[in-house]
Amino acid sequence: MPEVRYVKAIADALAEEMARDERVIVLGEDVGAPGGTFGATRGLYQQFGKERVRDTPISETAIVGAAIGAAVAGLRPVVEVMFMDFIATCWDQVVNQMAKMRYMFGGQVRLPLVVRTHTGAGLNAGPQHSGSLEAWAVHVPGLKVVMPATPADAKGLLKAAIRDDNPVLVLENKTLYAMKGEVPAGEHVTPLGRAEVRRGGSDVTIVALSRMVGEALRAAETVAAEGISAEVIDPRTLAPLDRDTILASVAKTGRLVVAHEAWAPCGVGAEIIALAAEHRGAPRVPRGASEGGGVWGAMSGPPTLMVRRVTPPHTPVPFSPPMEKLWLPDAARIAAAVREVMG
Repeated sequence: MPEVRYVKAIADALAEEMARDERVIVLGEDVGAPGGTFGATRGLYQQFGKERVRDTPISETAIVGAAIGAAVAGLRPVVEVMFMDFIATCWDQVVNQMAKMRYMFGGQVRLPLVVRTHTGAGLNAGPQHSGSLEAWAVHVPGLKVVMPATPADAKGLLKAAIRDDNPVLVLENKTLYAMKGEVPAGEHVTPLGRAEVRRGGSDVTIVALSRMVGEALRAAETVAAEGISAEVIDPRTLAPLDRDTILASVAKTGRLVVAHEAWAPCGVGAEIIALAAEHRGAPRVPRGASEGGGVWGAMSGPPTLMVRRVTPPHTPVPFSPPMEKLWLPDAARIAAAVREVMG
């Protein structure tokens, strides 16, 4: 498989879907000739023209509102919002229109709309351009939410999102754009709602989101040298969440570490830990297992569940590069949390 940069995988997905389906259009600030804030739409304006690649005013509310109308009218818009922090300005459109429209019209309309936005710290962009606010979106029924951690998933999940008839938020970590990785040639679509076990293990489960997947894999290498076998799970899609893969792993290990760049209170990590706690010891059949079998069916009694969250401090993202580096979770902190749950 060829190695492709994360940002190029996104551009390839957009170009392929626009060539495949003339209903796919792209809207956003500087997505035309400039090629987008980070270059993810580079070349699309020249290839598909201004009718399908539309530069917009600096108004997230107008951009998302226009895309909602376009989707209801039969197009398949892909919106780029420069930074997820800015989605706060159009949150009414996202929550009260985009997420609820299919429900309020009794399923009589489709809303095939993708909102791509940039998340995460690490580029010294300051507190208003570095947020990881995925918990906001996951909390809202009617939205699908994905966070690709690799170039292959950046392409495959975006293509799946564009083809979906429901609104999907695609959250791309800015520090991953330069990352290189293998991407399958030809048609490559990653189904929404399926987690990926990035590394198998038996002692502890690490669930990591987006950029933290790479940090978790490095942490797993570190603790492996100490005799600890860590399983690393990348949910890829946060809504709908692949509960079965996570629960089957936790049932096997009895220990859970969750790592993400978002703040701890009410975050996705808290939801994953609550999910594991609610189902720990309860009969449950993982995907693909027969009734009455599988790791959950074999358990009895109230087993202990050891958990830890690895997140940044509950403060705005620092602008200072040294402080931002201290603020961000990393492999060392994940490895320390693994040692804690191992006792």
